[in-house]
Amino acid sequence: MSRRFSPLAWLAALALLAFSMMAAPARSEPTGEGARILNCYFSRNIDSCVETFHSGRVNPHVIAVPATADEAAQARDRRWFERCNPVVRQDRYGMPRYTYSAQGCEFGRLD
Repeated sequence: MSRRFSPLAWLAALALLAFSMMAAPARSEPTGEGARILNCYFSRNIDSCVETFHSGRVNPHVIAVPATADEAAQARDRRWFERCNPVVRQDRYGMPRYTYSAQGCEFGRLD
């Protein structure tokens, strides 16, 4: 046995939704450099767009790694590069992959 909502119940639900959205606190948009992202979804009966602004680093999982200043580390990197000779080649699916001239280079092994 299914019950359908009356038009009055729908109107009351929409009014409650409107009041709850009006009660949400307003947030100011940060100023300065950043990235503005616009995501939209369009369907037969639904149109929805969300705009997001990020200031500072856009992706928090990307970490800037400083260059090594240690001579020993730079010498090790040069030896690894000379031994492994990394080359980017496309695989059979068209994806770029690194290939190495020695085994274990994909793990950073030097010996």
